[in-house]
Amino acid sequence: MPRLLQAVLFDLGDTLMYSPHPWPPVFERAGQALADSLCAGGIRIDCNTFGAEFREKLEEYYIERDRNLSELSTLRVLSDLLEQKGYPHVPESTLRTALDEFYAITQQNWLLEADAVETLAALQNDGYRLGLVSNAGDNRDVFQLVEKFGIEPYFDFILTSAACSYRKPHPRIFELALAHWGYMPDQAAMVGDRLDADVGGSKLLGMFAIWLKRRARLQTPGPATPDAVVETLAEIPVLLKALFNPEKP
Repeated sequence: MPRLLQAVLFDLGDTLMYSPHPWPPVFERAGQALADSLCAGGIRIDCNTFGAEFREKLEEYYIERDRNLSELSTLRVLSDLLEQKGYPHVPESTLRTALDEFYAITQQNWLLEADAVETLAALQNDGYRLGLVSNAGDNRDVFQLVEKFGIEPYFDFILTSAACSYRKPHPRIFELALAHWGYMPDQAAMVGDRLDADVGGSKLLGMFAIWLKRRARLQTPGPATPDAVVETLAEIPVLLKALFNPEKP
């Protein structure tokens, strides 16, 4: 039990935001938008098949990064694929433009949870410092989503695995987050939907782990046992007040 809880870290996907539609058709459209952008930029690829090839490379990358907890970036995946096809020196600006087209499609399939803003505001009002720690292959994508939803002002910082190269549950990404404030692990809580990444990773460091079950794919504890379980974000301010500030009205 933390001696005095000072901060709360949040995951992003399936925690503060959710996807209303199945991902496969979304990724298909996104891959085509990326391919069209590259073709428009003068890269002589097969515009009809490159999107599917990129998605296949992404799937391979997703498996590898979950195995070694190391984040390269989707930009690196795209660059490597183009190099394999004989384009080793594509300008980063061209790659970035294509990825922006890709994420412009995928971002449409993310919606902010209805109780996200009220929860963040309540925790901030209760004096907690807030941070965002997200496993993501593209740093800009995360910042664009946070800005789109208007929740950036609630966070002291936003840390992505793309920016620091470490994926949850690697302890280093949590250490970097805590270092922003200079807090010890037992002074912070972590909220997320993933038992392995969010709960397991934060507990290994000694943080207070809150499992948000609403969008969790695994509904029973397995990889790690959370310190608290909630169905909704709105329960968190009440939970923390009861556990750590019972005398506070």
